[in-house]
Amino acid sequence: MATRLFAAPSPHIHGGEKTRRIMLDVILALVPALAVSTYVMGWRVLLVTGVAVAGCVVFEYLISRFLLKRGSTIGDLSAIVTGVLLAFNLPVGIPWWIVVIGALVAIGIGKMTFGGLGCNPFNPALTGRIFLLIAYPVQMTDWTTGVPDALSGSTLLADVKYNTSLLSEVDFLQMLGGHMNGSMGEIASLALILGGLYLLWRKVITWHIPVAVLGTMAVFALCVALGIGGGALCYELPLFHILAGGALLGAIFMATDYSTSPMTHKGMIIYGVGIGIITMVIRMWGAYPEGMSFAIFIMNAATPLINRYCRPKRFGT
Repeated sequence: MATRLFAAPSPHIHGGEKTRRIMLDVILALVPALAVSTYVMGWRVLLVTGVAVAGCVVFEYLISRFLLKRGSTIGDLSAIVTGVLLAFNLPVGIPWWIVVIGALVAIGIGKMTFGGLGCNPFNPALTGRIFLLIAYPVQMTDWTTGVPDALSGSTLLADVKYNTSLLSEVDFLQMLGGHMNGSMGEIASLALILGGLYLLWRKVITWHIPVAVLGTMAVFALCVALGIGGGALCYELPLFHILAGGALLGAIFMATDYSTSPMTHKGMIIYGVGIGIITMVIRMWGAYPEGMSFAIFIMNAATPLINRYCRPKRFGT
């Protein structure tokens, strides 16, 4: 036969996108936030980030080479992205050896245990962060070590959680500029937004997940504000919850991970709404002041069900 037909699984059309280019775009999008964090918190930001990145790269190489017995995958830059995101979820004063443990858990358990990039059901950086939060709660919630005196003390989320009246003292412009407590990736709100716009422009992500997450959080906070008196809280509480904590980092850079998020736009919106609701429930009534990491982790587990529910109809049916 002159013409042969080959049966193969999808995808049948390749758009020319390469993993390395996508990961490079994510790294570039994170550079502004890294710069702001370094300016506000000092050189230890670069130290923690360097240790996290080096740990992730080394552990991925060793696991691929000696445990999985296959070629190295560090060239796709995904380990570097995991390292930067892990560092962004840590306090600047955390001991370096805890960062190394987090990198081992992120790569060894969160990623390579399931077969590597594209096979992991949970975001690797979040896996490392949640493990460290459970294993080392004191070090993971210490915002004073290595931080300027102006930023010492508890986070704004923790303060407002137990005293909503403190919202009247919050300067939202300062929050945009990084003058608040938190992990390295939580304080650079404006820089994270710029990075998200860059990823949208490069078509690395779509608007569905970030808008669904942040929009749900805003609506939830608005309903709470109306329930406790309304007034100025109707704009202060939603805006505060979007800018504070890991909302922007999670919605833009972590919830949009290709391997752990739904494939259809409908599924992405359901996924984002779920993250927003769980985050706000934990923030308002949970034991932790921040719930973004747990919310994304839980919805990562729900992603296969969402994909099944939102599966498009087969051609011809």
